[in-house]
Order: sequence, then C-alpha cells, then structure tokens
Amino acid sequence: MSNWNLRKCSAAGLDVLANVFRDDLLPILLPILKETLFHEVWEVKESGILVLGAIAEGCMSGMIPHLPDLVPYLIGRLADKKALVRSITCWTLSRYAHWVVGQEHDKYLKPLMTELLKRILDGNKRVQEAACSAFATLEEEACTDLVPYLHYILETLVFAFGKYQHKNLLILYDAIGTLADSVGHHLNKPEYIELLMPPLIQKWNALKDEDKDLFPLLECLSSIATALQSGFLPYAEPVFRRCISLVERTLEQNFASLTQPEQYDMPDKDFMIVALDLLSGLAEGLEESIEPFVANSSVMRLLYQCMQDPMPEVRQSSFALLGDLTKACFEHVRSCINEIMPILASNLNPEYISVCNNATWAIGEISIKMGDDMRPYVTLILTHLIDIINRQNTPKTLLENTAITIGRLGLVSAEEVAPKLQLFIRQWCTSLRNIRDNEEKDSAFRGVCNMISLNPQGVVQDFIFFCDAVASWVNPKADLKEMFYKILHGFKNQVGDDNWKQFSQQFPEPLRERLSGGYGV
Repeated sequence: MSNWNLRKCSAAGLDVLANVFRDDLLPILLPILKETLFHEVWEVKESGILVLGAIAEGCMSGMIPHLPDLVPYLIGRLADKKALVRSITCWTLSRYAHWVVGQEHDKYLKPLMTELLKRILDGNKRVQEAACSAFATLEEEACTDLVPYLHYILETLVFAFGKYQHKNLLILYDAIGTLADSVGHHLNKPEYIELLMPPLIQKWNALKDEDKDLFPLLECLSSIATALQSGFLPYAEPVFRRCISLVERTLEQNFASLTQPEQYDMPDKDFMIVALDLLSGLAEGLEESIEPFVANSSVMRLLYQCMQDPMPEVRQSSFALLGDLTKACFEHVRSCINEIMPILASNLNPEYISVCNNATWAIGEISIKMGDDMRPYVTLILTHLIDIINRQNTPKTLLENTAITIGRLGLVSAEEVAPKLQLFIRQWCTSLRNIRDNEEKDSAFRGVCNMISLNPQGVVQDFIFFCDAVASWVNPKADLKEMFYKILHGFKNQVGDDNWKQFSQQFPEPLRERLSGGYGV
C-alpha cells in the first residue's frame, strides 16, 4: 500500500481479524458500526465506512442480512459533500459488488452504477480514481449484466477522457479494458465503436514510442480488439504496424546494448511485451482477417527472436502470440515449424509456470493444425509433458493445458503416444474431469479414445478414473459419445458381467447412475 499510516494499518489489521474470526467478530463490531456509520462528525462516519469495507471479505455471510439496508445507505453517501467520504464509499461498495450483482438489478445494481458513473466525473481527483477502480471491480462481477447500460457507461467513460489528468487516465484505460473483457462481443456495435475508438486512437497518436503511458493504453486496446472482433478492422493496420515497430525497436536496442554496452543502455522490454500482447489481441479478435497484415510484415522473424529471449515474460507473451497466429493464419507459422519446435520443447519447464503454460497451449494448437505432419516432433515433446502432468504441486491450469495437449497429440499421432498411455492416464483423467465441455476438451478426449483403442492394456489399471472422466461430460457430441460407449462396453465384455459388477460396486452412486443412464453399463 502506498503511504502507510495508522488509519490504513488499522483497516488492514481489521481485514486480517475478519478473515480469521469470520462472523464471530460481528457481535463486537456491529454496535460500534451502528454508532460510527451514522455519526454527525464526518471523520467518524468516514472511519465507519472504511471498517465496513475492511471486514467485507471475512464477514460476508454474517453481513448479508444487513446489506439490503446498508447498500442503499452507502449509495447515498456517494453524493456526500466531503470528498474523502465519497472516495472511501466507492471502495467499500466495490467490496460488496458480488452481492449487489446477485440481487434485483433495479433495486441495487442500477442505482449503484448510476452513482458510480457520476463519481467517475467528480470534480475531485481522488474521488475520480476511487470511482474508476470501484467501477472496474463492478464490471468484473457484473459481466454481461452491463450490456443494457453500455451506451450510458461508454458516454461517461469517454467524457472522462477529456477531463482526466495523467495518473487517473491510466486507471480509466483499465476500466475501459475491463469493460471490454466483461461484455465481449456485445461491444461490437457501430454506435459503441464510434463513441469509443476516436478518443483512444487520438491518445494513441499523441503518445511517443518511448512514452511509458503506452503500456496501459496498449493493454486496453488489446482487450478492445479481442472484444470488437471484426469491428476493430478499420483501426487494425496502423495498430499492427506500430506494434511491429515497437518489437523491432526493442530488439535492435537490445542487440546494441549487448554488443556495445558502453554506448547503449538496455531497453525497457515492457514495450515489447505489451506490443506482443496487443498483437495477440488482434489475432484473437480478427481471426483470419489478420492474414494480410501478417503476410506483409516481419512478425514471424521477430517472434522467432522473442521466443528465445532470456526474459521469461517476453517468452510468455511470444508463445501466446504464436498460439493465436496458429489459430488465425497457420500457413505463416507452418513455414517455421522446424525452427520453432525445439524452442517450444525447451520451454516446457514448470519453473516458469506462465511460460510453460503458454508453450504447452501453443503446441496443442499447432498439433491440431499439423495433423499427421506432427509425428516427427512428438518424441521431442511428450517426455516433458508426461513429466509435468505427474509432478507434485503442478498448478491446476498447467495440468489442464498439459492434459489437453497430450490428448491432442494422441488425436493426430496416436501410434506415437499410445505406448506411453499407462504413464499418464490417471493424472490425465483427474486433470480434465473438472473442466467444462468445450472444443479443447472434445479434441483431447478424442485423442485419448484413439490411444485406448490402440493400447487398451494401458488404461486397465486406472479404468475407474477413465469412467469418472467420461461421466464429467454434460453433453458430448454424438460421435464422441459413441467412442465412449464402445470403450466402456468393450471393457465390460472383456472382463465379463460378474467382474464388471464387482468393479462398478466401487463407483460412487452418482457415477454409477450417470454411466448406466448415459451408456447402459
């Protein structure tokens, strides 16, 4: 926290106490809150509002009965004549945003949003900052619930562009980027684009390449490009070109500083990282429409250099871009596969979780596009992936990504992967049983079914885990369901009815029901 003082230390202390003692704290706290929240002296009232925010996380369940009265009271305090009361109220309300979004919108969300938007245009800079941050939190909680109010929200945020000074402008970019992440393609309407894009592009043109204020603006544009999809096309070319030039410039500066350190300083690689991320946003949003820009640029050559950068954050962003370009215009990636694959393999190192995660995901996307041509690279990659999936304490997202990529390798090259089935099948099944039905899960399960049909022995010892993973599907496509059916019945027929009965006795009741209901076993 910036500028610690007794007040902030006390609030942080209360936050910890609330998280330890939970609702047991409330009998002591509530009487004090009743006195302070409605106090005539504004400093006392402000301290009560701060306390209410500090205990929000720890005492949430005990506070719920009081919120129908407290939230409207707090919304009223957003118009308090004291700026400090207005700003702390913004923060406290953001701590209860989750509850607000779950209630009747006309009663709580709408009035809260209306008042927060007014505070975004407050005359006091500190209130502007608090309101903007609180609004970003509300956006994350409300997501598409904000769609009916988009025009009004955008008008306010765009108006703030003309009003805000340097520091708050950066928070405003964040609020706009978060809005784009939260409402997604709903932002892609001509009237919204006409409101939003001109002021952003104006700022973009005004900032010099070496100005660090570009970072939050690039991050904001990345979210917008992904949300607007084809709606971003009219703005794409200059944005794409500038990102390429930022990457190129940073690499040149880096080379100069390494070869002539006495003459040149090390560059700030953050320029390159945010430019790579924005290129990713463009590729994700524009899909195949990005192809002409890629064709007329040096992006693959630059990406090849960035993927080998010693800085993990640069590699992380490079592999994300590689995956997005693979999905959008694979022909340009295909020509470099021989050079790229060893680099990807050498980054399958869980020491850098995010780098490893993105490299794993990119390999999965590449294998889907390569099909049979992936075969020569499987051995290079598979040992690393099996290693990661069997490690202790591998984070959940990395486990899921690794399992999906192993499944995808099995889809395009089952002969190479199937012999190793026994080494990963249990972990594979437990990693993917909790993810929602989607395209990635679909392709991964098809791959595993291919491998099981080539090497049924590989799954025998862990067959209960496979059954559990199959039962995690809510609605598999008909042909995938057919694959599951064949494997389950094949196993049942092989062991015989009595053994199957004994085997399925170990299943938890819900699993038994799902398998007999869905697959007749």
